[in-house]
Amino acid sequence: MPALFIGHGNPMNGIEDNEFVRSWLALGDRLPRPRAILSVSAHWLTEGTYVHRSAKPQTIHDFWGFPEELYQVSYPSPGSPELAGDIISLLGETTVEPDNDWGLDHGTWVPLLRLFPAADIPVLQLSVDLTRPAAYHYDLGRRLAPLRDEGVLIMGSGNIVHNLGRARFDRESAPYDWAQRFDELSRELIEAGDHEALVAYEKLGRDAALSIPTPDHFWPLMYVLGLQAEGDAVSFPVNGLAHASVSMRAVAFGL
Repeated sequence: MPALFIGHGNPMNGIEDNEFVRSWLALGDRLPRPRAILSVSAHWLTEGTYVHRSAKPQTIHDFWGFPEELYQVSYPSPGSPELAGDIISLLGETTVEPDNDWGLDHGTWVPLLRLFPAADIPVLQLSVDLTRPAAYHYDLGRRLAPLRDEGVLIMGSGNIVHNLGRARFDRESAPYDWAQRFDELSRELIEAGDHEALVAYEKLGRDAALSIPTPDHFWPLMYVLGLQAEGDAVSFPVNGLAHASVSMRAVAFGL
């Protein structure tokens, strides 16, 4: 099964029609049907690592001040308690614990609305431990890699460039030069297989510091980099920047 990183961007992508949404629809047509989807979303940050194991995960509207239409959207996919148990066994009980309270946040359900709109594939989330560095998340991705051979689509959901403090929400705003440069540098490093440089992103200079003022939206990429297998094709099925400072780039391995 391919491994996938999605730049999920604005929650409005759940109801709007734009170039990024259309790219997600095209990507969904290319993806093989997985037996289950494991999502690592920037919007489930915890102390410790948890996997959600509900048979019917709730759709979480974890945002404020948006149109009422968006709060009416649901993604009623089943969960997979069995796969949650397998993940706990794979990673070790000391690494990941079960959770029954979360569900699917917008980092998961917004892109899945377009990738797999029928919502008939089991979906569960793995939390991101905010107390750990990028190398920890990369290592967890490597340890999750056997699931690819079992038909599980592992999707990291965040944004390579994510600086909402500099965002411009008028549609005519051009991307910042630093945002474009870091987005392009990330693409070049991914194509070169230079995971080490991305894990140590703090050493990549001012453009990286502006693009990643907080690491929460960058960490999901670490899981997907860790999933890359030797010989995987590398592609970027979605490209571009939104709001001048949010990269919508998607990265696919093995597609």
